[in-house]
Amino acid sequence: MEWGLPWPGAELAAEAEKAGASAFCAGEFADHNAYLTTGEMVGATERALVGPGIAYAFARSPFVHASALRQLSKRAPGRLFLGLGSGTRRMNTDWFSVPASEPVRRMADLVAAVRAYLHAENGERVVNEGEFYPINAAIKAPVLGRLDIPILLGAFNRRMIRTAGQVADGVLGHGLFTDRWWSEVVNPELAEGASAAGRGTAEPRRWGWLITAINEDDPVRARRDARLQIAFYLTVKTYDAFADLHGWQKETAEIREAFRRGDIDAMAAAVTDEILHAIALSGTRADARDQLAAREVLPDLAFLSAPAFMVGERRRAAYATESIRLMAG
Repeated sequence: MEWGLPWPGAELAAEAEKAGASAFCAGEFADHNAYLTTGEMVGATERALVGPGIAYAFARSPFVHASALRQLSKRAPGRLFLGLGSGTRRMNTDWFSVPASEPVRRMADLVAAVRAYLHAENGERVVNEGEFYPINAAIKAPVLGRLDIPILLGAFNRRMIRTAGQVADGVLGHGLFTDRWWSEVVNPELAEGASAAGRGTAEPRRWGWLITAINEDDPVRARRDARLQIAFYLTVKTYDAFADLHGWQKETAEIREAFRRGDIDAMAAAVTDEILHAIALSGTRADARDQLAAREVLPDLAFLSAPAFMVGERRRAAYATESIRLMAG
């Protein structure tokens, strides 16, 4: 398994690259922009792959996605990737003021439209005859030229995973993904999508986030932080199929009830040891090493992600440091 980190800042990134990190990714929220962070990563790394992981897909036009990648590629040729996520319906309508209907078909069309801009040669008209993103652009300037930048989808449920296999270069899996979810849902759906597209031997990339919280001095706190991150994720009803597959409906209901009450301790307590060990690496470095060895189906490239829910920046940085030490051996 190759490994990387969500962007930890220039100093830790240099340490991580020396320890063998092969990629860094940039998340996105109301107070940080995935492309701005990717620009920072480009300037502070030497060899690693860098890119949004993920950027909100529908919050930007295909032109904006592609132009950002073209500018960044001048400084990091061959090192960029693009991870796209649909976001929730509420985020798209209430936060971004963009249409949110048919997110799977919309995502497939967006990928095609971004690729149309990235693959266009100078002098060519940029064309995408899409349902949601019809484009017919004559860009009369020598600014184009084909760029082959991998596009991965932040896909969770079956239809979007299948679409990732069909139209994108792979999937960037969620931090909740377990061995069972990879083996029983992700891998078959990716393969089916790729087969439907006639991709032959071109296997989609299998990348993903892996919740990692290591604290040699206070492993109990590290495990609690990991439990809280898992609990926070499971408050989202989109992930009901995930809970159903594992038989975690009771625990998920307890988490959501505690969340409604604002009872953080009860949220953490509802995440059993079974759930914790199936999803995260946590505790001491030795604990995490054993948990990593016990996993049977991991992503090909895992971004070791520190918990963020109720965790401050200083503690997140400490978790990133411990993740580097774990992978450095």
